[in-house]
Amino acid sequence: MTDQNLTLLTDFYELTMMQGYFKNNTNETVIFDAFYRENPSGSGYAICCGLEQVIDYIKNLHFGKEDIEYLRSLNMFDEDFLAYLADFHFTGDIYAIPEGTVVFPMEPLVKVVAPIMEAQLVETAILNMVNHQSLIATKASRVCYAARGEGVMEFGLRRAQGPDAGTYGARAAVIGGCIGTSNVLAAKLFDVPALGTHAHSWIMSFEDELTAFRKYAELYPMNTTLLVDTYDTLRSGVPHAIQVFQELRDAGKMPARYGIRLDSGDLSYLSKKARRMLDEAGFPDASICASSDLDEYLIDSLKTQGAAINSWGVGTNLITCKDCPAFGGVYKLAAVLENDKFVPKIKLSENPAKITNPGNKTVYRIYDKSTGKIKADLIALTHEQYSEENPLLLFDPVSTWKKTYLPAGTYTMREILVPVFLKGECVYTSPSVMEIRDYCTKELNTLWDETRRLVNPQNVYVDLSNELFHMKHQLLDSINAGRMERANLGL
Repeated sequence: MTDQNLTLLTDFYELTMMQGYFKNNTNETVIFDAFYRENPSGSGYAICCGLEQVIDYIKNLHFGKEDIEYLRSLNMFDEDFLAYLADFHFTGDIYAIPEGTVVFPMEPLVKVVAPIMEAQLVETAILNMVNHQSLIATKASRVCYAARGEGVMEFGLRRAQGPDAGTYGARAAVIGGCIGTSNVLAAKLFDVPALGTHAHSWIMSFEDELTAFRKYAELYPMNTTLLVDTYDTLRSGVPHAIQVFQELRDAGKMPARYGIRLDSGDLSYLSKKARRMLDEAGFPDASICASSDLDEYLIDSLKTQGAAINSWGVGTNLITCKDCPAFGGVYKLAAVLENDKFVPKIKLSENPAKITNPGNKTVYRIYDKSTGKIKADLIALTHEQYSEENPLLLFDPVSTWKKTYLPAGTYTMREILVPVFLKGECVYTSPSVMEIRDYCTKELNTLWDETRRLVNPQNVYVDLSNELFHMKHQLLDSINAGRMERANLGL
């Protein structure tokens, strides 16, 4: 998985287009933006994720001999083009929003500035990596928010759509807020905590439940969490767990961490009953972990019901993002270099949401100075200059009458799109996964509570600079004028 050459991880039409550019001696420098149009899972935000894998992919981008032979066997590609591919490497620039950053629709998460053949080739892999990991990181952040600060463990490997999805999904889940993963390979690769207890089969492999609990406690005296719902949670599982805890206490061998796990039944009812039993037996600090097809909505409901659960194991609904299985990121041409100047390009659509933002752009995040919360994001052209010492007028690019005036000194700004590759060389060092997780936590704290709520969140405004807005509409007007002229000529 980690050693595989991913250069052919691309859609076939990327290669046919590349050959078309090659045959027509067309390889001008272009700008492509990778962005998404709608937040997943009804969220008010998303978490940008997957950049480290993109970096590894770009660093190792090359066509091996076997790749060339395979392409030759398709009888679609000429020998001069295959000779070009044999010496192919990425020479362009890539800018990206760092992993763990909260992001919003329509702003570039990744910007590729490169000869068009290079920029075209990398489209599919960039979208594959960023779409998947951003989706899972966003879902994890919602699940962790519902847990209200209590630990959430990622338990989804066995239900993930394959080894890559299970492993990189676990990475994204930790970035989104999970405290660790049951996936040992992910824990090793990304240096994150490996977590878990035992399965029902452990209990069933012994002649009785009490013996199984005793043997497990002997093996793991520092962290003893016992799965109590194999036979009967309240009549058997919890009483036997309490008996083992009492034996450990009497022997002076109480674990540093101990508790029970519930994996079926009415988790609210069972946890409250189990909590009372544990407390009455003198174990008020015993944890109660719950699993069983959890998601953010069920966890939120259980918290509202007063469930006595303080640890959560979330699997299928997290690792598959079951309610929203695709992030929906796209990769669109924004500008073409002509005579040392980027000429903006725009894509039209009958759907207004699919009309792209043209030109060479960057993204500024604007914060309320007194609270540190996000006021808005501003997509601007790269040559535009801003100063916090000047007032700033923002307006909705669709409902243009909606305006926000920020007096000088009341806001702060930072550019969130940063260089990752320049002239083919990586200039960015990716932090560790746990460092990105800490950064993501800080990022999430810049959102207003109204944006983080699980249902009907308040959207953060993503505005266009005045210059970008007028450029976009001038392009639209010129295209419409051309249509009218052709119609008048009967063409």
